[in-house]
Amino acid sequence: MAPKYRLQALLRVRQQEKKKAELYLAKRLKELQEAKEKLKKLEEEKAKIVQKTKESRRKMDQKMQAGGRIHEGCFHVNFLRKLKEDKMAKEEEIEKQKGAMEACKENMLKARKEYFEAIKQLRMMEKHKGLWKKKVALELLHKEEKEMDELGQTIYSLRKWRGEKSEFMLDQGPGTRDKTYG
Repeated sequence: MAPKYRLQALLRVRQQEKKKAELYLAKRLKELQEAKEKLKKLEEEKAKIVQKTKESRRKMDQKMQAGGRIHEGCFHVNFLRKLKEDKMAKEEEIEKQKGAMEACKENMLKARKEYFEAIKQLRMMEKHKGLWKKKVALELLHKEEKEMDELGQTIYSLRKWRGEKSEFMLDQGPGTRDKTYG
């Protein structure tokens, strides 16, 4: 019976570390994806504000050219000022989100590095176990061969002591010496 691999507990730990690193990486990738989606949403909202500003300016220009009242012009100017403030607030939010996205990206890269390190450690342990198995099998084979040689030598010595002839003796005729094979 072959001995048990004495580093099996360490191998199991490496497998758990790999699984843990894999889950951590998946979580970081999800966070990065969510940050990208939020950034895209913010940029779309900013584009809508810009579009609203352009439409409002166009409407204001049309009303003023058609002879609109000053009161309506003040309303449009205040509305445009509010849109400008909204746009600046969105730009700030976008910059903050870009920073958050960069942080998520750095976390993801760190998690990826840890994952690859865990894989490397696990593969190294698996390779060690494979080499250990080969070594144990080779030692077992050598032990069996040695035992078979000793058994064969004992049988040969016992037969020789009893004066028995080997089954593998060849009779080559008169005047020639008997040769033993085996």
